[in-house]
Amino acid sequence: MRNAKLFLLAPLSLAAAHAPLAWAANNEPTVMDEVVVTATKTEETRRAIVNSVVVKDAYDIEEAPATSLGELLANEPGIDWRTRGNYGGAAEEIHLRGMGGDGTLVLMDGVVLNSPSLGSADVSQIPLNSIERVEVVKGPGSLLYGSGAMGGTVNVIGKEPKREGFAAKVEAGYGTEHTYHLAAENGGFVLGDFGYYLTLNRKETDGFRDNSDLTHNDATVKLLLDKGKQFQGSLDAGVVDRDYGLPGPQPPAGTVPYLPFYNDDSATLLDWSEDTNSHAALTFKGQGAEWLDWRIKGDWNNLDATTLSRLSYSGGGSKTDVTNTVKGLEGNLDFHAFSRRVGLLVGSEYRNYDYDNEMYALDTAGREMAGSLQAGEHRVFTNGTFAELSLKPVEMLKLVGGYRYETHSLFGHEDVARYGLVLTPLADTAIKFNRGQHFKAPTMNDLFWPDDLSTKGNPHLKPETGWHTDVTVEQGGLLDGKLFTSVSWFEWDIDDKISWAEDPNQPSPTGWGNYWTPSNVDTYRADGWEFSAKVGPFYGLLADFALTLTDAEEERNHGATRPALYVPDTQFKAQLSHASDFGLTSTVTARYTSSRPGYYQNDASRDAAIELDSYWTVDVKLQQILATHWTVTLLASNLLDEEYDTYLAGFSDQRTGAYTQQPYPGAGRSLFVSLAYTW
Repeated sequence: MRNAKLFLLAPLSLAAAHAPLAWAANNEPTVMDEVVVTATKTEETRRAIVNSVVVKDAYDIEEAPATSLGELLANEPGIDWRTRGNYGGAAEEIHLRGMGGDGTLVLMDGVVLNSPSLGSADVSQIPLNSIERVEVVKGPGSLLYGSGAMGGTVNVIGKEPKREGFAAKVEAGYGTEHTYHLAAENGGFVLGDFGYYLTLNRKETDGFRDNSDLTHNDATVKLLLDKGKQFQGSLDAGVVDRDYGLPGPQPPAGTVPYLPFYNDDSATLLDWSEDTNSHAALTFKGQGAEWLDWRIKGDWNNLDATTLSRLSYSGGGSKTDVTNTVKGLEGNLDFHAFSRRVGLLVGSEYRNYDYDNEMYALDTAGREMAGSLQAGEHRVFTNGTFAELSLKPVEMLKLVGGYRYETHSLFGHEDVARYGLVLTPLADTAIKFNRGQHFKAPTMNDLFWPDDLSTKGNPHLKPETGWHTDVTVEQGGLLDGKLFTSVSWFEWDIDDKISWAEDPNQPSPTGWGNYWTPSNVDTYRADGWEFSAKVGPFYGLLADFALTLTDAEEERNHGATRPALYVPDTQFKAQLSHASDFGLTSTVTARYTSSRPGYYQNDASRDAAIELDSYWTVDVKLQQILATHWTVTLLASNLLDEEYDTYLAGFSDQRTGAYTQQPYPGAGRSLFVSLAYTW
């Protein structure tokens, strides 16, 4: 049986300090007038937006047996949570509707968290105890958010002070693999209309495999000046510092250790990484008139990643430090007239990207080699201007249409259009149609990766482009308002997909093969269905179900269409929660992921040489309030100790010379117990 995985406690929401009792009384199924901000950049009811959405509020976060944002959203309709084996520092990505992680735009209080180097966002670095609400808006998002929002947008809304009084909590927990977590949070209003909210976390674990340890520290703060609808100013900031091992895939059974480079548990024992990330956003917004709202935001994000990689066949390797600094400025005006039957949102956004890459070659002892520095500094900037018009000619019909003009300092400009409608024939029924263009600019690594004699970037790449269409039917109000259901059909395509591959026309100066470099060669498409239902509460019971069916295809060689790598055709989630009268809340979550292609022999292969097996996981959370202020929590992840794999990577056995594709293993069963005190 595999060792248990890293299991880091998700701190309890202060808004639900007495959650077991409050949840039973107040938590309701999704309703049609639920307010969503992300879909239109303004407050709008769920029934009035054209997108299909997933919303998680404080109660959802509180009851879920989740240790991270990724686990919280895993297997929700259209959402695929991905990690490379669940080890301590493994990046967690959100994939929407079969697209890659670089097709999901992730924001934290208005700051884009996607790495300019990689295109994707590591949501494991977002502290769960800082989150008040999460909105996942699926479908084409490039009109409002620009590059990267092809599959949709995940907007993380942080906690803010409440006028009802001060909130404070401390928490400590310990679990398997010598995992511990310390957390604190505090917030409230001081000096009249000025308030603050602060969260702190420290986490450590040995990990469930050799060289999968993690040390993680983070802090977030929100400063708020609230003058009501007329004016509100806020400063949101956060910092993350983490060190972790990179164990690589798991070698084949029976592998003889080749120390100090690998053993039979981990393919890399000397590789490690450090992340030091910080962000800040200053936002001013208000109401200029009954028919006009305005917002101005400036943001800054700095991502610094250092990675050391060793080669077992030579002892050499590389040490790379990549720094991305992103500065943004955005302004929006929201005009609404005639009882909001006519609306016009206009905005403009400027973003500047500074990219610094330093790479050192390492000698056989792992030391930096003099004169081996490969360095580059590059700058890219973009400017997007957009407008979206909404019309409501009759009460039951809303029409939406918009256009964005995006300029890029390297590849010119992109035109983005979107249109849709919402039909509400009944108070609790909404029929939605949404169609729009999307695009993603090449990443900084794609463009500027330095020439290390075997790999290099390509500054002549074009952006990925395509169309995204979906139709959604939402129905509430059934069973006396205790049942909400949603069904969506979606379809999208991507042209000029960017892929890294060996270029036979560019031989390496080393004499060993050819350069690996990116190019616009692939096409990608998918269609599918999403189903969800939320039932209850009945006698303290609440049930939540989600099913996603996806048919995703890629074409990496002309005429060779095949199932897309790592995309499951079926994902299912069932969650049952119960709140008792004596302060105990219990939640059981079961998830199913079907088999998916893991490896093709070459770009012309139509059938997968390796397929990753399907699997189930079952997670449990028990939470008991003691003596009003104390809460004890027990979390069990992968309770049935199901074995499963997430990705594949190549492994070379230096003793036998065999080269095989090996899995990144998902983790086995783990337990975590915590104790919290809330003032």
